Amino acid sequence: MGRLSLAASAVRGANPARGTRIGIFGGTFDPPHVGHLILAETSASSLALDCVLFTPAADPPHKSASDVRASAAHRAAMVEHAIADNDRFALCRADLDRPGPHYTVDMLRLVQTDYPGADLFFLIGGDSLRDLPKWSRPAELIALATLGVMRRPGYPPALDDLERHIPGLRSRIAWIDAPLIELSASHIAAQIAAGISVRYQLPDAVCAYVEEHHLYRSADDGRDES
Repeated sequence: MGRLSLAASAVRGANPARGTRIGIFGGTFDPPHVGHLILAETSASSLALDCVLFTPAADPPHKSASDVRASAAHRAAMVEHAIADNDRFALCRADLDRPGPHYTVDMLRLVQTDYPGADLFFLIGGDSLRDLPKWSRPAELIALATLGVMRRPGYPPALDDLERHIPGLRSRIAWIDAPLIELSASHIAAQIAAGISVRYQLPDAVCAYVEEHHLYRSADDGRDES
């Protein structure tokens, strides 16, 4: 399977029209919940995106193996179920189909290679913007993609300080007024493990998949299942 599994007609094919606007929404999606969908839809509307690529992380460098509860195969399948009814959303396998370590800048370069005519927008929260100087090759990252930054209360960006660390950063930010959504994938997984209903926190199709594959209910969480 190719790196990009696209349902979105706007970017179907290897060379979209120049100026096609593609959002990249990364994360472990362990599991993907309705908050992810709301933020992606808000970003697509705010930035006039033609497509949002959900990009599950295979081996996040900032998380240990124990922090990732479901296998990459299960997480990709859950994302596909979660986004199936939105033609503007698609699964991107840029991190899943390559060896680690996995860094955002490398993933963005792969997407740029596949879609050289597109304008890329990497979607992040204000807390991630604050930590950007600690990321791998941040100057290269902002050269590859505009940052679509979702404002979050409690994380006021110190832009002057960030600009000193990453010259040109300010001009590569597109602000998104996103709703504050108090949902946590880790909390949802813990609720499932405790036998507590997570209906309406997960899309129905994801709930059904979790139930079918008995995810988040044991120590291995289906990590070895195909």
